[in-house]
Amino acid sequence: MKRFHRALAALLCADLLLAPGAAGAQAGAPWPEPKPAPAQAWQEPWTPRNAPSFQAPSAAHCARPVSTREVPAPVDARWQHESHAAGTAAPMAGDRSARSPSPTSPPVAATSPAGPRALPAPAAPPPAAAAPAPALRTQREAIHDDVQQRAPHGPVTAGVVDDNADFGAYLAFRQRTRVEHRPRDVRERYLLEVKDARGRGVADAEVAVRGASGFAMWARTDAGGRVWLHPDAFDPARSPAYEVVARKDGRQAAARLARGQRSGVEVVLDALPAQRRARLDLVFLVDATGSMADEIDKLKATLRTITAEVATLPSRPDICLALVAYRDRADAFLLRSHDFTDDVGGFLQHALVPLQADGGGDYPEAMNEALHETVHNLHWRGDGATRMVVLLADAPPHLDYGAPHYDDDMLAAVGKGIKIFGVGASGLDRQGEFIQRQMAQYTGGKFVFLTYADARHPGSGPGRETVHDVRNYSVDTLDRLIVRLVTEELARGQ
Repeated sequence: MKRFHRALAALLCADLLLAPGAAGAQAGAPWPEPKPAPAQAWQEPWTPRNAPSFQAPSAAHCARPVSTREVPAPVDARWQHESHAAGTAAPMAGDRSARSPSPTSPPVAATSPAGPRALPAPAAPPPAAAAPAPALRTQREAIHDDVQQRAPHGPVTAGVVDDNADFGAYLAFRQRTRVEHRPRDVRERYLLEVKDARGRGVADAEVAVRGASGFAMWARTDAGGRVWLHPDAFDPARSPAYEVVARKDGRQAAARLARGQRSGVEVVLDALPAQRRARLDLVFLVDATGSMADEIDKLKATLRTITAEVATLPSRPDICLALVAYRDRADAFLLRSHDFTDDVGGFLQHALVPLQADGGGDYPEAMNEALHETVHNLHWRGDGATRMVVLLADAPPHLDYGAPHYDDDMLAAVGKGIKIFGVGASGLDRQGEFIQRQMAQYTGGKFVFLTYADARHPGSGPGRETVHDVRNYSVDTLDRLIVRLVTEELARGQ
């Protein structure tokens, strides 16, 4: 057992969240490289079977101009899309766009010196039989037309549910919802709290969890020093017990987690109290296909208000903004990302305002690739930043493309201390709801969904009704709701 402790300590003190083959978050970056971890006394190496393929948040700042990185759609997929647009083939089944796609739109040049980094090679396009049924296409087009009738400057209302706060209801939802998804078993969970000697939560503490089978989980605590552990999601061998080690500011402490224990896990860590101003890294991860025009326009109209209200919170947070927009493999681009910046005006002008909804192809979209970009390739700040992703989408990800997979990256998000807040836009089906809630619950976020006066008609205007499988939810305008979610996350550290 002593040898295990030494080995686990070596893992934590040597580059806890860095492994060979990690996504190149620093490649081509004009800003400073992350600081290396301080030298430690332990030298014994330990490489678990599922070493993490990501790098710990380590950027020192976001004081940089707005940059753009674009990943084009695969050539064969774009040719197929152009053929459809030219009328040489029948339109794709499940086409979600009310307008013709724009495959010839000029690409945005990457501003980083190294240029765009390629994602993993795409798998072959799925067979035509895998496309959604024509009835789904009719329904989607009807919803899109209905939304276009809404007043262009009217408010957007939304509800929110916290599936971790009402975990029993969430498990019941999972049980009765039979849709295709990437399975991760979360039925058994334990709350880990890392506290200092005075009982205060230790924010952004690095955590490693290792079972007898050798499988490990990595996590970072939120602003309140908390994180949920789901052993069966990362350890299919179901180890009977786990060693839990937390580290912060060169100090570390350990605890034991046994299967079936009734209480959570508490680690007391002699960490230094947080002194610096609150820091917020906020990413908008947006489906930019044709049916999302209304939601994108609303985001453009309210983002300045959102950032202004967040900036005036009692904690006066230092705000960094980023945007990752995605479409699909048959569109003008697969994804377009804008790394973190503190230039709010420049972000609005050069990242958000130029964003247009177009294309879309079949019903699922390239959410997998966009989430991978968000988690691995943006320059997340370290040293206590609160990290949030607002995912705005009306369709699920493709599950037929091969890697990357959203469930792998939601596990990586927990390792980097990133919470995902899914926002279900009009027309999101049951599969899309399941996957958004899956990512939000696992990472400690919440599920947000647009509401209407008549849930069956999104063009009916703001209201309290929704088609989603939720109960006991509160409703507010979407911009106020986002501010509230940010406020709650920052307040955990107060």
